[in-house]
Amino acid sequence: QVQLVESGGGLVQAGGSLRLSCAASKRIFSTYAMGWFRQAPGKEREFVAGFSRSGFGDPYYADSVKGRFIISRDYAKNTVYLQMNSLKPEDAAVYYCAADYLDQSSSWTGDAKYFGQGTQVTVSS
Repeated sequence: QVQLVESGGGLVQAGGSLRLSCAASKRIFSTYAMGWFRQAPGKEREFVAGFSRSGFGDPYYADSVKGRFIISRDYAKNTVYLQMNSLKPEDAAVYYCAADYLDQSSSWTGDAKYFGQGTQVTVSS
């Protein structure tokens, strides 16, 4: 069973920052590629950012967040983070941690094998 636990969502003003966290077991963290997705009301879930399974190579970002969001990970804590800067109202969504068996970060698509329960991010204008 793959368990992904997100935290760090909340309400922030436009232009502000938030950092999301996703904790996983050591087995999951070392086996799967880790990433983030989001789903806004009335829209499909979309990819945001992700690493490859090995962790080698640059992470991959959706064009909509490139230059504003940073994905990182802490191997000691088996945790992946999403630092979100310069937030815009259109970034408001439920953010999901995701895991998939991907050898390249650019292989992330619009879906993933496993998702966490999600954490709400609200951006006020």
